[in-house]
Amino acid sequence: MRKWFVIIGIIAILLIAGYLFASYYAVKFIQARLQKVVGPGLTIAEIEIKPTYLSAKGIRYEDSLSKRKIFMIEEMRVYPALSSFLKGTLNIRECMILRPSFFFYRSREGSIIGPWTTVEKREKGKEISEDQERKGKESLPIKIDRFRIRKGSVDFEDRKMGEPPAQIQLRELDLELKNIQYPFISSHSFIALKGKTKGGKKEGNIYIEGWVDLKNMDMETSFKVQEVDIKIFEPYYRKRVSAEIEAGHIDLEAKIRIKEKMIDAPGQLQLIDLRVKEEGTVLWIPAKALISLLKDKGNRIQIQFHVKGNMGDPQFSLQETFLTRVAVSLAGTLGVPIKVVGETIIGGAGKGAEGLIEGLKSIEKLFRKKKEEKR
Repeated sequence: MRKWFVIIGIIAILLIAGYLFASYYAVKFIQARLQKVVGPGLTIAEIEIKPTYLSAKGIRYEDSLSKRKIFMIEEMRVYPALSSFLKGTLNIRECMILRPSFFFYRSREGSIIGPWTTVEKREKGKEISEDQERKGKESLPIKIDRFRIRKGSVDFEDRKMGEPPAQIQLRELDLELKNIQYPFISSHSFIALKGKTKGGKKEGNIYIEGWVDLKNMDMETSFKVQEVDIKIFEPYYRKRVSAEIEAGHIDLEAKIRIKEKMIDAPGQLQLIDLRVKEEGTVLWIPAKALISLLKDKGNRIQIQFHVKGNMGDPQFSLQETFLTRVAVSLAGTLGVPIKVVGETIIGGAGKGAEGLIEGLKSIEKLFRKKKEEKR
């Protein structure tokens, strides 16, 4: 995310520099300098100087290897406070991006590939001399009072999850960020995002609101999704589900706190109108037991969860942690006490995530035992 603000800041500075040129020359001036930062795949179709803002249209970036357009921006508007130059800073009252689309993916090895990859590789592979470092520190500070995205879209392809890869598609994205400064300082920037999920039989909604520290990526936000088709996430749970999930959707609410890479996220998940075939298991739970519970609960199950962990630890998996916490809560809802699952089964199965998963696999034996006791 921080790479984007660097690029946006560069665009803003160069757009203002475009005042010195006619529109035709401004395109060449800005485009040439941006290409030095993000590579030769970037093009800008048109730059216009309006009475209250500067406009860049038709911004495109094409990956040199795949020849795929990684991002496209219909129009970017920058509303500068030109008097700020007298103070030695660049103050942008508002930066607005209209109808952008972004594509990025995670490789089978787990590397995230996106528009910022070229920038990161250049930064990591380039040795910075003392003189260059001094010049960087003396660069013009940038302050953006408000940054907005309107009607954006994101396509994410997760190839690490096997074939077919996971496809996450977000549409109608509206994002607002306030109080952005570069070079970054530790401060709370208000963030609000809403949009829709595409895919499956239902069009879901997503909401985020809170604050984020752009320097260290600490944050405290409320996260909510409504009526999202569960089949969208099949690549993430298919190794933990042997029964066929035919349909259903989820509602989820969570409070996400991240401080020094430690995540603390309590929340609740609702499984609604779930249709599951009887053979097999769902998160180590026998499908027959789950179907019976669904009938008793009016085909709506509410599950509490609490995800904690160190996101900087290579052994920590947010996906596995979330699934196991949901499985434990689901087992409790089905009548297996959380204490029994958490201590007797999980505790006796070994330490760490592997022990937790092996313990959850033993839940089916508990259900069998309970059936025998009822006879």
